[in-house]
Amino acid sequence: MDHLRYAGLSFEEQRAAFLDIVAADSLIAETLARVRQLDLPDWLVVSGALYNSVWNRLTGKPSGYGIKDVDLFYFDDANLSYEAEDAVIRLAAKHFEGLALPVEVRNQARVHLWYPIKFGQSCPRYTSSSESVSYFASKTHAVGVRFGSNGQLDVVAPFGLDDIFSFRITPNRVMDNQGTHEAKGARARANWPEITVVPW
Repeated sequence: MDHLRYAGLSFEEQRAAFLDIVAADSLIAETLARVRQLDLPDWLVVSGALYNSVWNRLTGKPSGYGIKDVDLFYFDDANLSYEAEDAVIRLAAKHFEGLALPVEVRNQARVHLWYPIKFGQSCPRYTSSSESVSYFASKTHAVGVRFGSNGQLDVVAPFGLDDIFSFRITPNRVMDNQGTHEAKGARARANWPEITVVPW
């Protein structure tokens, strides 16, 4: 199977292929439909569930292979309390009951409050869910999808999609995330040996 058949194509060609693959994956399609019903502000399904689904399709692996969960971002800076986010998380847990994959929900307006405690370094105060994606440890992982105002799926990909289609995990050195880049790269290679991890 030619798993690199979309590598090196234009962004528009890769965007179309990416959306076709994501929309055709039953696990992701059902999750996105449920997310849309939840209607969180500035929501974005991001990262692993998306690019892992692309790698699964292109290497002939089954839907859901290697995917731990679905990451759902939203952005609401009206109330930055832990309690407000926790209420959304609990609401979402009920809303997503019965899905094959767990959904992890996080308010990107609050990340700057807990990130230094968890990771020992500061992080910017994000202004949107899309902005937060551009700070992921690996450029390859910086991808999200949401339904646009026209009802069609749209892609957020600040670094493009060629790393995904080239099976290449490329570091994003905007923050000191070498450990995360290397750990995620090693885990990905264990599941998809076709992957190359670019050193930090």
